[in-house]
Amino acid sequence: MNRRNFLKSTGAFSGITILPSYMVFGQKSSSGILPPSERVNLAVVGIGNRGGGNFKTVSQTGMCNIVALCDVDLQGKQCVDALTAHPKVPRFTDFRKMFDKMENQIDAVLISTPDHAHFAIAMLAMSLGKHVYVEKPLAHTFGQVERLMDLAERSGVATQMGNQGHSGGNHFQFKAWTEAGVIKDVTKIVATMNKGRRWHGWGASVTEYPSDPLPQGMDWDTWLSSAPVHPHSKKLHPGNWRSWFDYGSGAFGDWGPHILDTSHRFLKLGLPRKISAVLRDGANKFVFPQATIIEFKFPKRKGMPACDIFWHDGVENIPTFEEEYGDLVVDKETGKSSRKPVEPNKCGKIIYGGEHVFKGGSHSDVLQIIPREKYMDIRRSLPTFQQKNSNHHENFLLACKGEEETRSPFSVSGPLTQVFNLGVIAQRLGGELQFDRKTKKITNNNIAQALLDPAPRKGWEEFYRL
Repeated sequence: MNRRNFLKSTGAFSGITILPSYMVFGQKSSSGILPPSERVNLAVVGIGNRGGGNFKTVSQTGMCNIVALCDVDLQGKQCVDALTAHPKVPRFTDFRKMFDKMENQIDAVLISTPDHAHFAIAMLAMSLGKHVYVEKPLAHTFGQVERLMDLAERSGVATQMGNQGHSGGNHFQFKAWTEAGVIKDVTKIVATMNKGRRWHGWGASVTEYPSDPLPQGMDWDTWLSSAPVHPHSKKLHPGNWRSWFDYGSGAFGDWGPHILDTSHRFLKLGLPRKISAVLRDGANKFVFPQATIIEFKFPKRKGMPACDIFWHDGVENIPTFEEEYGDLVVDKETGKSSRKPVEPNKCGKIIYGGEHVFKGGSHSDVLQIIPREKYMDIRRSLPTFQQKNSNHHENFLLACKGEEETRSPFSVSGPLTQVFNLGVIAQRLGGELQFDRKTKKITNNNIAQALLDPAPRKGWEEFYRL
């Protein structure tokens, strides 16, 4: 604790960037299998389910040494693959103990815990000069994101949020097409996520937090992190935590980072001025609705018009689109032509620009100009874009080594996540929220304002002061 108390001072970062030894000695590398001395020493916090996927992908880069494994449920079946693959790597259930014992052996940290636990781990890691990769969404509350962005800037470490498509085709296409003026004057975006979620079907049956026996070896207190205390339940761990307002961010926080990231970044949307819950089907005090439509109003920006975003989630909550954007089809018998209805992707968006309308999916999926005949008319004039580059995990590790800049640093992914934080509050409370972009406060709802930055539970205040 004495060490952590010292690092809480902002003076601890005065012009100092903490670098691994191989960077100090100027060793360079390229992607591929590297000698251990040139790899990033990586600690992994959260090694099951999504964490296991991240863990496997980052291991396959050949650019890191796995030096520590941390998970609150090491005896859970979801952790077996990671532990089996690295049987001799030190393992922990509490990230604080991991840093206490192995601080000097860690260069960077991969964090794939539930949403509510991202904040404390990332804050402690950055305060110790460790580079951090944090799964999306960046944090559970608006105020937590503010602190993460601030400490990332003060510490000078490499940061990356895990919206993997931000290193793929959609990222480079959107950037190139925006810079060339192909995507411009966007006034409306309709985003869709119409896949089934774990909480679908729960609905009105959830009237309190359930309780199940605690699994052997489970560190429930660390799992809870700074969030409110509720008993362990199979409807929380493993995997179901995303369903609950106190721990997860619903479909919006889960899929929004993969669907709206490039629109938010390259259209320079920033934060909205108004958020409205247009639909909350099956609204519940504890878990997310069965379906929602949330509207965001973004004001004019430099050279860009005001823009509205409509978010649709829920299996049957599928928006309809104007007939004029459907592809032409010709009846072989009559020769008559008609337009096929636009079928939105289950996870995707329609972007309405001044000259063109674009249909897109999620992650790395590139945009299509609709209707198709419009695309065919201009296809030869469209700018090309980069399609060979480091993937998202490689990009992070190369940034740790000083060879690239991360594509989704907290300065970019933080404001994006805050849009999701605001949307989740609207899903939770309903109604219309007025947001002051300068003061970053909700001005018309005291309960919503309190949810922007709720106090941590007792014993976890130190992470809010780092």
